[in-house]
Amino acid sequence: MPQHDTTTKERAFDAATMPEVSFSPPDPRQIAAMSGLDILRAIPTGGVPAPTMARTMRQWIHAVSEGQAEFRGDPGPEFLNPMGTVHGGWIMTMLDSVLGCAVHSVLGPGQNYTSMGTEVKFIRPLAPDAGQVRALGTLVSRGRRSATAEARLEDASGRLIATGTTTCFLFPAQG
Repeated sequence: MPQHDTTTKERAFDAATMPEVSFSPPDPRQIAAMSGLDILRAIPTGGVPAPTMARTMRQWIHAVSEGQAEFRGDPGPEFLNPMGTVHGGWIMTMLDSVLGCAVHSVLGPGQNYTSMGTEVKFIRPLAPDAGQVRALGTLVSRGRRSATAEARLEDASGRLIATGTTTCFLFPAQG
């Protein structure tokens, strides 16, 4: 019978480093002719500035493809609630971001979106020593005026922390 090392946890993913990019609002002239997927792929490479909130929250785009997005996040002690676990708002922000990016990844040039409603279900608390987490978002449906997506947030061992769903309103960009 094979022996298993019970002292080492199985890892669902390897930790990644937050890309060293600039953080600022995007230049509307720069992104006007870009698809959502092109914009999202340009952020981690520095081609388009990352949202300033990503730096504040220590959450970033790790990978993106059409209809799918993966975010990574490093929750630190500054994100703890009074009970000593990672605040639900930090978790909800990460899920909201990956859900929105799953939708954004299927939009063409000149198209925008905004959340109509987002729902999060907490499965278990996120411990302060959990290390890096990842959120996986997937487009479920896309119509002319709305799109839906679902996501999951898991720790490095693959344990489910929370799930989320969103419905987004799609509209032409102003400008």
